[in-house]
Amino acid sequence: MLSSLLLIRNMRNVQNAEQMQAAVLPLIGSMMGLVSGFGSLLAAWSAADALSSEMRSGTILAVMARPVRRWEFLLGKYLGVQLLMLVFVMIMVGLNYLLAWIGGAHIQSAPWELIVYPLVRYAMFSAIGLALVTLMHPILAFCVVLFMSIAAQLVSPGANTTFLPVWLKTGLFYFLPSTNLLSEMRFLTITRATLQAATWSEHALALAYGLDYALVCFLIASWIFHSRSLSRD
Repeated sequence: MLSSLLLIRNMRNVQNAEQMQAAVLPLIGSMMGLVSGFGSLLAAWSAADALSSEMRSGTILAVMARPVRRWEFLLGKYLGVQLLMLVFVMIMVGLNYLLAWIGGAHIQSAPWELIVYPLVRYAMFSAIGLALVTLMHPILAFCVVLFMSIAAQLVSPGANTTFLPVWLKTGLFYFLPSTNLLSEMRFLTITRATLQAATWSEHALALAYGLDYALVCFLIASWIFHSRSLSRD
């Protein structure tokens, strides 16, 4: 990929600057799509392992012997995962700008979009992982999250899934997390010629959807965890 970016940079001149820009940004977007997708799975696994490791080691019994509510314990684990994902996002954003500089292009979107959108998406996946691990083994929970992420892509608008019944595709679309809505990739591939800034209402709607989905999953995890035995698996 670096070879391709350097080749495009060497071919860049005043006349074809806009064309080179349009060639570099999709290349960066495709690579960062893989990195960002890995981040979603990392968020789910980190949340699931944060809880299951405490229960396997038995240290959760010592923690819960103190005046700590179970939902407070879960919230602490959840917020710890979000700090981890914040570091991941900042590294990812830095890599975006580094690759753009290597390719001689400029990212036109605002930096906050490349930070907030993946963070909200990771908040969704970590909440899903936390909810699932209260019911099953963390490896199985991770497999379920992986299946959900693949299924969400298959039922997204524009996906070629004619083999699925319409009722099933529609139901899965509303039930599964709409990751495309919170994908920062759409902000990476725009150029000056195609720049169409999203309105604040559109940003608010998309981000509110992600936060609401994460909140519901966290409340489900808290409700299940409230009556679960804390003994070692």
